[in-house]
Amino acid sequence: MARLAAGVVLVSAHDPEDGPRGEDVGMTATAFMSVSLEPPLVLVSLREGSRMDELLERQDRWAVSVLSESQRHIAGRFAMRGRISDRLLFEDVAYYRGELSGAPILGGALAVLECETEQRVPAGDHTLVIGRVLSARTPSAEGGPLAYFQGRYRFLA
Repeated sequence: MARLAAGVVLVSAHDPEDGPRGEDVGMTATAFMSVSLEPPLVLVSLREGSRMDELLERQDRWAVSVLSESQRHIAGRFAMRGRISDRLLFEDVAYYRGELSGAPILGGALAVLECETEQRVPAGDHTLVIGRVLSARTPSAEGGPLAYFQGRYRFLA
């Protein structure tokens, strides 16, 4: 599957149960796709037992920021295993809070979706989370998309 090029997104959600003000959680994903136009549904594949899998099991609203080629450093930061806390990861990243999800949404993203979980499907060592798109925006037309191919981030020529 490393030979299948994929777009890169940041999946994010707000965990209201983590501390007095809650905590924002983010995860880089390449296994993200459109499922249906009517109703508007998308799917993201999460590693079973990951922080995001655990959070989206109890928090049904989340956001997706489609990353631009200039956001490669953000993709790498949120993809690290054994990383520092999510609070520190978001510390110097430009974002705003989604009106419908409360999730952090990256400034400069090519497209932004706010979603509500419709279904969770166990699939091997992953969970497929199908979300209904509550809102979709294209705030930035700057630059091209960030892609992932053969284990590396790539740019479209």
